[in-house]
Amino acid sequence: MRRLMICSFLLVLAATANAAQPIRLGLNYPSTGNYKSEGLELRRGALLAIETLNRQGGVLGRPLELISRNTAAREEKARANIEKFAAEGATMAFGGATSEEAIAAGQRARELGLLFFPTLGYANAITGHDGQRYLFRETNSAWMSARVLGEYLSWHLPNRRYHYVSLDDNWGHSMEQALREATRSRDRARHGFSRISARGARHEEYLAALKKAASSDADVLVIVLLGQDLVQTMRLAHDLKLDQRMQIIVPNLTGSIVEQAGPQVMEHVIGTAAWTWRVPALVKSEQGQAFVDAYIAQHQRYPDSTAASAYAIVQQWAAAANRTGSLHSEKIIKALEDHRYSLLKDEQYWRSFDHQNVQSIYAVRVRSRSEIMQDRFKQDYFNIIHRMDGEAAAPNLDEWQEERGDELSLR
Repeated sequence: MRRLMICSFLLVLAATANAAQPIRLGLNYPSTGNYKSEGLELRRGALLAIETLNRQGGVLGRPLELISRNTAAREEKARANIEKFAAEGATMAFGGATSEEAIAAGQRARELGLLFFPTLGYANAITGHDGQRYLFRETNSAWMSARVLGEYLSWHLPNRRYHYVSLDDNWGHSMEQALREATRSRDRARHGFSRISARGARHEEYLAALKKAASSDADVLVIVLLGQDLVQTMRLAHDLKLDQRMQIIVPNLTGSIVEQAGPQVMEHVIGTAAWTWRVPALVKSEQGQAFVDAYIAQHQRYPDSTAASAYAIVQQWAAAANRTGSLHSEKIIKALEDHRYSLLKDEQYWRSFDHQNVQSIYAVRVRSRSEIMQDRFKQDYFNIIHRMDGEAAAPNLDEWQEERGDELSLR
């Protein structure tokens, strides 16, 4: 009898210890390099989600803990970090600043049985050609950005001549190609282009690309860049007064880019965003507004779409774990597939055949500097100028299977 009581006591102690054991989540983010400002937004959004969930009792009665590692936007570091997260007991991983990172980290996560949610990876290949069962993308694809821009530009700037300055990487190629299709600017002889090195681009390279654009007869300048590549190119374009003679398009816009380049430099630039801090009020989302208010209270600034994506990923993974009563990746995959929810905006869902998050996408224009300066934080950067429903923006099953080739389902 005494032995039975001791065994029961030990089992209770073990269960209590396990209940208190934190659940670890691994965040790949760039704290240095070309995308460090975006990395800061990622970490802030993730931490706010974890703080919110822990106040509500955590996941399966256990608190969440964030493990963060710098990638410097390098795929080899992103992949190595996944191995470290797994060794440290992480149950899922997310983050990254480039499409190459997303693909490399996602592949290693699958090999280790971890779910991976990329953040700033927009290349079509992430949920297209290189899509796989253990990867879910919350952010929009290049295809989705191109379609909302294509529709807006066809209505408001029809029959214009384009010139493209694009990053020479997976995302840059897919974004340019998708925009050429959407805007009917496929003819490269008429609608010229320049490529920017994916790593180590210098001032002279940005300048040469912009001078080539200036010597063209283009009406629209499309700059398919991110991070410091985009900041430096936009400053040079402003110095060359290209913004006075061309409509500048930046397909993926974030508040941190406008802040770094400066509102005067970015004035009237058109791009896309899946979310802005004004969207919750626009669609009457109470949870979305609570996120905005909490972020402002902590940081005295508006949250960016990057922070919102990290926040939503953690919340959605946690909700799936609580629904299934398990941290097992396969069970969470089944709980996420075709799951519809409203969190920070109107309804969206994780599509089962490609694991792309299907959601409304917005075309936005950077407000004038004078308007921005009137705001209390001087950070109210965007006016929403067009909206497209997620089903219309995302590729359909036939289009997805055409990109996949012989492999017509996720593995």
